[in-house]
Amino acid sequence: MIILTDSAAPDLAALPRLPRERDGPVFAEPWEAQAFALAVRLCEQGHFTWKEWAGVLADELRSAAERGEPDDGSRYYHHWLAALERLVMAKGLTDHAAMEERQEAWAQAYRHTPHGQPVALPADSPGPRVRKGR
Repeated sequence: MIILTDSAAPDLAALPRLPRERDGPVFAEPWEAQAFALAVRLCEQGHFTWKEWAGVLADELRSAAERGEPDDGSRYYHHWLAALERLVMAKGLTDHAAMEERQEAWAQAYRHTPHGQPVALPADSPGPRVRKGR
């Protein structure tokens, strides 16, 4: 469950087409909630403003619509993740090579995890290269 503090609560109404119920956002898969929480946390840490985040997400959704992708909500968090990747790279929090390296580590872990077991990176897997000082 994601709990947002009053002082740092993002304006969910500012997010275009956020899948939600009366009590808040709805997530079909655990990774969607994790991506949501990561964007909230990075905003709380001051890496970007919520208005800035909503603008990047809106651009991503607009680009998807221009490509003719269906607007049925099924790919919303895929766009959320693409926007988040774009923003963290633009802010210098990571770079393209580090992102690709981490994605490949997760793909390898997925391919080597027995069906029905949780996927986890090995302990010796290199961690993300995150730039400090922000």
